[in-house]
Amino acid sequence: MIKETQIDEGPRKKDFTYRGKNLEKLQGLEVRELAKSLRSRQRRTVLRQFRKIESFVSKAKTKISKNKPIKTHQRDLVVVPAMVGMKISVHNGKVFVPVEVVGEMIGHKFGEFALTRARVKHSKSGVGATKGTKSKSKK
Repeated sequence: MIKETQIDEGPRKKDFTYRGKNLEKLQGLEVRELAKSLRSRQRRTVLRQFRKIESFVSKAKTKISKNKPIKTHQRDLVVVPAMVGMKISVHNGKVFVPVEVVGEMIGHKFGEFALTRARVKHSKSGVGATKGTKSKSKK
């Protein structure tokens, strides 16, 4: 008897699921049906803004078909599965930050991905910032 051996293809990439549902099943749900599987804070936000979210998704899909960039100032919109795969530019108060929407972002808000404050970059201290430089600045 000859045994067939399975060739190990290495670690298999795990398929994305959200609360036990795969992405295709999530994309088939309406926004209000999706709200049932979100956490409480996101659920409340989605149920209050479901018309706003649905209109954004429909406008975004028409812009994608026309090959136009999607720009928005709406930082409080919750990411829903219909937005997965879209490239959306979110305004951070100064410029539009490009964001590629992936499955792990479902339930989060756009504002979380477009930071409004720049990262602090420390450099050398200026004149008068330390005791040693105060004596030099008086001369």
